[in-house]
Order: sequence, then structure tokens, then C-alpha cells
Amino acid sequence: MYKQRRKRLGDLLMEAGLISKEQLDKALELQKTTGKKLGVLLASEGIVAQEDIVRVLEGMMGISHVALEEYNIDPAICNLIPEKLARRYELIPIDQKDGVLTVAMSDPLNVFAIDDVEVYTGMEVLPVIAFSPSIKNAIEKYFKTQHILVEPVKEKGILFKIDEETIELESIEADDEPASMLVNSIIEQAIRSQASDIHIEPFQNVLKIRFRTDGQMHEVMRTGVDMLKGVASRVKAICGMNINEKAAPQDGRVVVSADERDYYLKVSILPTVFGEKIAIHIVDKKTSVIPKDRLGMTKEDLVKFDKIIRSPQGMVLVTGPAGSGKTTTLYTAINEINSPNIHIITIEDPVEYVIEGVNHVQVNSKTGLTYEKGLVSILEQGPDVIMIGDIKDAKIAEIAVKAAIEGQLVLGAFHANDALDAIIRLVEMGIEPFFIASSLVGVISQRLVRRICPKCRKKRAATGEELSLLELDAPVKLYSGRGCEECSGTGYKGRLGVFEVMDVAKALKSS
Repeated sequence: MYKQRRKRLGDLLMEAGLISKEQLDKALELQKTTGKKLGVLLASEGIVAQEDIVRVLEGMMGISHVALEEYNIDPAICNLIPEKLARRYELIPIDQKDGVLTVAMSDPLNVFAIDDVEVYTGMEVLPVIAFSPSIKNAIEKYFKTQHILVEPVKEKGILFKIDEETIELESIEADDEPASMLVNSIIEQAIRSQASDIHIEPFQNVLKIRFRTDGQMHEVMRTGVDMLKGVASRVKAICGMNINEKAAPQDGRVVVSADERDYYLKVSILPTVFGEKIAIHIVDKKTSVIPKDRLGMTKEDLVKFDKIIRSPQGMVLVTGPAGSGKTTTLYTAINEINSPNIHIITIEDPVEYVIEGVNHVQVNSKTGLTYEKGLVSILEQGPDVIMIGDIKDAKIAEIAVKAAIEGQLVLGAFHANDALDAIIRLVEMGIEPFFIASSLVGVISQRLVRRICPKCRKKRAATGEELSLLELDAPVKLYSGRGCEECSGTGYKGRLGVFEVMDVAKALKSS
């Protein structure tokens, strides 16, 4: 609808009486030799002021003017188009709603630019006008992520480099240089952005790269789908996967180094209708275990937490959806009870932290070391405490319950919505209620919620809906984040745990 406005800028300025036909003809002749946009040329020649051009477009065409300096643009919106397209037409996306992309343009009458953006994004374009210098500054500011993603970055004199020792010699030839640089740069930028996951997703005409930061997915760049083959081969090579296998899912892992820190990458490749989708989970191997008082529990919950993790025997389940921080809580529990006179063994996939004095076992399906087989061997070692990274099926749950009844303290992550749901799920797995009552000593249910950015938070009055949710009658002040460079315009920075701790008392066991 917007691109059908085919009036030319010169005609509009003549209608407004700002230029004569002679001035327009002269400017058009000059444009052929300079290649400058007409509006820029007229302003630079002092024929018409930029402010007058903006006023004409607003008044006669209904095209709004925006001051980009006052905008805090979501980087994910900017990255809906490539930087090359933004620079070619002097434009930048600033908002997206209901399938309509608002684009700030120095020439909002350029139907070719609007066409190209619509074809690339698949969205309808709503053009608004902004001054050319403002758009150029915005491009420099908001497309810096794409610069990082296509160029290796040096920091403190150290070049990020994937550990080449994991690559088999015959696999190296499958790599091409642009794809290798892109993969290295994507991983590096994800690490620097403190992202927990990378998703490389092929679609019909484009390859999207998305990061998960603070639990939220956001797009960081797009590139041609023709890059997928090289990217997939590179990822498979560094993780020791079969490069020639493209029709079946594959899993792998690799350790990378950046800024003198090691990061563990757990990689999954899944065939889709448009090619292989790549998911990479990032774990910082040097991240220290969080003390219990920093988990986010209330004082009352901390008392319960201390009691159940120090039980001489029994099973403690930590529940919540994927990415809710269950492993972090388990490590905190292990760290709290760890001492020279307690024999602790963990079985995990992957081992995310290494605690001094704790025996960590890494699951490795390729060698046959599964959770089930690993647990059987662990029980023969006579541990006092066992930590299970994921109680994912009935067989593992059965072994865990048996160990808890026979005298070990078993701590395990379990996918359930809350404490009560955990008990129901155990029953549905075929565990007899009697055995659950005899073994279960506590359930910790948790979620992670986003924390308001401390740099840009501001007070505001609570809405009626918020007062209703909080069950309050009197007006109260709440905080919200405006969005800043520190939080990438989201208004949130970091996450905080929210817990429900259930101490399974004798009364509950007998009910």
C-alpha cells in the first residue's frame, strides 16, 4: 500500500513552491554525474533545506518524520535486513508489529528500496523519513553485531580460535574459509554476548542466526542460505560428526577457548525441509558454583533447602522446564554438602562444573556409557551421595528410587511443572507410591525470571491489571526497564530464580 505512492520528490517540491523547474532540471543533470540522491543533492547545493523536504513529505504524503537519536532500536529488528541493503538505500528498520515493518529512510519514495526490503523480510513496509546523517549513524551503531559476526575479533591480543585438535585431517578439506570464519565469529559473538544457546536455522531463501540470552530468543543476523553447506560441514568437523550424513540427526561436543576461558559446546544437528538446523548450547567451564544465598530463595526456603540436602538418605528432585537453572541448583547443593568424609559421584551430560573432591562422570553414548549403565556402575562404587543430571525415563527413576531406599542420598534433575507434578509423574512412570513415599525427602521446583536492567530502570505506577494480579487495592509504584545499550534495548539484564521448596514430611508421606 505504501509503495504505490509513485510521486517523485522533485514534483512534490515544485508543487510546494520550494524549487523551480529550472532548478529541478539542473539538479537532475547533476545527479547523473554524482549519483547522489535528489534530496541529498538539493540540500548540499543549498537549494532546499532538509527540514523543508521533511515538512513536504509529512504534509503532502503523510509520511512521518522520526528523530533516530531519540530511538532505542531493538538490534533484532535491525538485523531483519543485511547491512549491505541498509547502506545501499540509506534505511534502517526501527519497529515491527503485526507483520508491518517500520523503516526509517532518507528517501521514503524509493519504491525499489521498499520492494527489496519487502522481498527480503516477507513483511509489509511502512516508510518513515529520517535525516541521512542520522540513518548513517544508526547503521554504524546497530549493525556492529554483524561486523563482529563476519570478522574475527581480537581482544587483549588474543584471537578466538576453535580447538583444531578435535578435527580429523580428512575433515579439514570439507571446510571453506568464509564458512569457517562465520562459524568461529558466531560462536565468539555468542560467548561475548553471554548467550546460552546458538540456533542456526535454514529457511527457503535465508539462513537465520539466533541467540538465546537471559532465556529469550533474538535474531542477530541473516545470511544467504547458500552458506549452510559450509557452515554445517565446519560444525560437524570440529565436533567429530559424520560430514557426509545429512538425513539423520547428529550430536557432538567440543571445547573452545576465548579470552583465556574454556567453553563447552554441546551441538545438535537436525534435518529440516530446508536443510540442517544447528543448535549449540554453551557452558562456561570456569563459571563458579553459585552460593546458596545467591540462588534467590527466601529465608524460609533456604532452611528447607538446607534440611533436605543434608538428609542421610533419600531422593531430592529439582524440577522445572528446560533452561530453568536445575543444574545450577544441583551444583549448589553438592557444593554445600561436599566434605572430605562424604563420597560424592555425579553423572551428567555434559559435566558443566568441576568441584574439587567430587567424582564427575560424563555420559558418552558413543562408548555405551549411558545414564542407566553409568548409575549401575556408580552404585558398585559405594557412594554416599549421587547426583543425576537428568532423570529422563522410568528406568533411571527406578534406579534412583532404589538407591535412595538402600541408603544413598540421590539428587536429580527432573522435568515436572511443580513439586506435586513431580510426584504424579513418578507414579505415571510406574514407580509404586509406596516406594515414592519411602524414598522422596524433598522437591525443589524452580523457574528463572528476567531481572529488570539496573542501568535503565524507572519507576512507574502499576496498571489496574497488575494491581489485580498482585491482589492490591492501593496504588503502588513498580519498576520497568526503558531499554539501553547495556541490555541491548530489552529493558532486562540477567535472571533471578523463583523457588518452591517442599519438605516431604511424615504426615505427607502417610497421606
